[in-house]
Amino acid sequence: MSLNPLEIIAFALMGAALVLGLVRLGLGPQSADRLVASDTLAVITTAGLAGVAVLLDSPLYLDVALIYGVLSFVGVVALARAIEGDRL
Repeated sequence: MSLNPLEIIAFALMGAALVLGLVRLGLGPQSADRLVASDTLAVITTAGLAGVAVLLDSPLYLDVALIYGVLSFVGVVALARAIEGDRL
């Protein structure tokens, strides 16, 4: 299992995006900023799981990434609705 330079760059960029997302999650002045940061972290994690699936040549990780992506989307939508409140 050897990584080529393009895969190394891709994982390094995903790691940098993960660090930046964690910084925004910690420093976000409003709850909406933190919600967007958590959504970004969920997308990065889903992409990371897909990358691991390709790296290990295992389709099981693609199923895990799909389920994780759907659950994180539903969670972000539910939290966004809760933050929005009753604006009718």
